Order: sequence, then C-alpha cells, then structure tokens
Amino acid sequence: MKRKFGLIGFPLSHSFSRKFFTDKFLDEGIEAEYINFEIENIRQLSHVIASHPDLVGLNVTIPYKEQVIKLLDDTDESSTLIHAVNTIMIHRSGHHVSLHGYNTDIIGFQESIRPLIQKYHHKALVLGTGGASKAVVKALENLKIETIFVSRNPEEKGEISYNDLDEDVMDNYKVIVNTTPIGTYPNIEGCPAIPFELITPRHLLFDLVYNPEVTEFLKQGKKRGASIKNGLEMLHLQALASWEIWNQKSEKLS
Repeated sequence: MKRKFGLIGFPLSHSFSRKFFTDKFLDEGIEAEYINFEIENIRQLSHVIASHPDLVGLNVTIPYKEQVIKLLDDTDESSTLIHAVNTIMIHRSGHHVSLHGYNTDIIGFQESIRPLIQKYHHKALVLGTGGASKAVVKALENLKIETIFVSRNPEEKGEISYNDLDEDVMDNYKVIVNTTPIGTYPNIEGCPAIPFELITPRHLLFDLVYNPEVTEFLKQGKKRGASIKNGLEMLHLQALASWEIWNQKSEKLS
C-alpha cells in the first residue's frame, strides 16, 4: 500500500510542503503521496484521518500548531515545552488510532540561522507570538541568545510593543526575526512596523516568510547593510526532520 503523508492548515494555497515532498518522492523513487488537507476547523482532523486509512504522517501549519495539541495522545519534550506541534505521527493498531506530536521547527530554524550568528549577536527581537515564535525562541535559547517578544498587543511578561522599539532597544537587540505572516504573497507590500532607520550592518534580519524570496522586511534590512535570510532553508530542514521522525517512529511502532 502506498503510504500517504499530508499537511493540515488554512489556507494552504501557497504552502511549501506538498511540492517539496512530491519532488523528494519522485527523485528517490519512494512509493508515497503527499496531500494538502485545507481544513477550516481543527475538529476536522478526525475526519481526515478516518477517511484516509493509509495516512501515516502529517505536518501542521498556521493556524493549528497550538490548537492541535488537545487532539493528540502525546507530544515530545520540545512540543510540550513550547506548546506547539508541526509534525504528527499516526499509529494504527486494529481500529485504534493514536496521534503523536513533535516539533521540528526548532531544529530547522536553529540550523538555518546558526551560520549567520556573530559574536556580537547576544540578543534577539522575535516579532509575533504565535506557534512558530515559540520554536524560534527555543532555538535562539539553544544558541545562547537572549530573546524578547514584540507584539502589537503585548499581554504576557516578556513582551513589548512595536512602540517600545527605541534606539536603545534596537542597539542592544541586533537579531530580529519575523515570525508573523506579514509580507507573504500576495500581500507583498506588508511589513512589520519596526524602525528600520535604526538598522545597521551589524543587524541580522531573518524572515520565516519565504514567498516572496525577499520580503519588504528583508529589503529594508538589506538596504541598510544588515545580513538577511528567509525561511526557505528552515522549511527544508524541518521537513527533512519530519521525514526522519515518520520513518524512525513507524519502524519502532510496527
């Protein structure tokens, strides 16, 4: 039986995963299929799994990385710590189905940004507070970089607003990571409201958005000499980590 994998989220019209895995399966002669499941409510996950008995693994994207946890049987240490899941392993035993959650965003982001980190990159601003931002913060902590969330409506301890980004903050926090969808195709003119006039060549701007390749956020940083990088390599790395989980775990569970 051809194994099936897929992606749940909404919307999925410009998702990366399906093409990545479809190409991988073709290039490596793997008997498998990858399907997009665009669901408008996380409760529809049970229908997806029930109607596809050969589905063995799922990726999870916006807006369900946090919502999906309540539907899982268990999560790994990383997912539990940051309360966000982007990879699900589906195990079937007779009529019983169990769902196991993992997070590969952490390793994907960590290994993508690592080569760009310089000795003066001690602190980072993380724009946004969604599921992806938690993975970014954990990865930066692993790299010994202090972080603070920037939110339009800061509510939690450790969050500041965009209005707080003054000269002192911008001088101290030289790594800036956009985890929001602002600037994603087709709304490519959008941009997080940071004071770009305070960006210097010592700043590093990383945008999790990868479509377009150079977002307005990255353009503004590049214009001022900052190092820039988009989220495409991160997606490659997290996807490969998902593939490893699906295969290793399926061997252990079979």
